[in-house]
This record gives sequence, C-alpha cells and structure tokens, in this order.
Amino acid sequence: MGYLGELFVMAMTAIFIQNFVLSRFLGLCPYLGVSKKLDSAMGMGLAVIFVMTLASAFTFLINKYLLIAFHLEYLQTIAFILTIAALVQFVEMVIQKNAPALYKSLGVYLPLITTNCAVLGVAILNTKSFRTDGVTPYNFLDAVLNGFFSGVGFTFVLLVMAGMRMKLEQVPLPKSMKGMPIGLILAGTMALAFYGFMGFKI
Repeated sequence: MGYLGELFVMAMTAIFIQNFVLSRFLGLCPYLGVSKKLDSAMGMGLAVIFVMTLASAFTFLINKYLLIAFHLEYLQTIAFILTIAALVQFVEMVIQKNAPALYKSLGVYLPLITTNCAVLGVAILNTKSFRTDGVTPYNFLDAVLNGFFSGVGFTFVLLVMAGMRMKLEQVPLPKSMKGMPIGLILAGTMALAFYGFMGFKI
C-alpha cells in the first residue's frame, strides 16, 4: 500500500470508523451544545479543524524535541493543554475581530475548545499511533494530517446533528422530549449508525 493509500485509510478511520465523538465519546459538550443551528455548527467545526491541525503539529514537535529529548514525558498532558489553550486564544481573537456574529453565536463554547477532550485526545494519540504496518510510528506529517482528518470527522457529525435537530424543530414533539432529551437520543442513534463502520476493513 502506497502513502496515498495510507492517507485514505487514515482519513476514513478518523472520519467514520473511529470518529472521536461517536466512537470515543470525546468532545460531547460542543457536539450537543452548538448543534442547534447549521451556521454555528459550521463555525465551531472550522474552528476545531484549525485548532486540531495546529495542535497536532505543535504538540508533536514539543513532544519529540522537548519532552522526550529532556526526559520530561510526565509533563505531556500539561504541555499539550497549555499549547491548545494558546491556540484557542488566537482563534478566539481572530473570530471576534473578523466574524462578531459567529463569535456571539458560539458563546461560551468557543473558549471551551481549550478543554475539549477531543483536541487533547488527538494530540496524545498522535504520539502513540502507528501506520498501517503497525510498526512505524506517526511522523510529523502523519500527525498533522490525522489532526486535520479528525477535525473533519468532528465537523461532519456536528453538521449532521445540526441538520437533524433543525428538521425536528418542525415536528410536533412532546414537551418533555424537546431540547436536550431529543438531542441525546439523536446522538445515541448516530453512534449506533456509525458503529456499523467498525466492521469494515480497509
């Protein structure tokens, strides 16, 4: 299998087979909180893609050339969280300046990317992941692309969830099912649907 084939496998795995939201249950807070409207879901998704990709790049370099080089692996989680927090602050300032309406619609969920366990999960798993041969660890490019594909997977399920919730607003649901209850049922149903991809071998 060539490198392009490995990239295809990595993309399909991150987006469908091992989606961080639906198979690892990471990043559920923004997934349930920002999936009420398509525009806010798209804005959050793009922000997460940007942060995940940059975080994968920076954390890989920090881990390889600083933590491992100086035998400071025990500081990995703290170092990664600080890196992600700095990137989120940068994204927050850019969105606030260039898209105030989106910044207002995202509200508290934008700073919550700092503590989004999906972003931290990608950064940590990049340091422990291997290529399709099961022996060769991820290099820098692999880590960055895996972060990007994982962000795309997050955005994909966020947009699907937002589309379904907007459609359900037109349906006369019982009062007790409106809002979060129907959101949790949808999330569980989507997780079951995506679980079907687990049997695929690429």
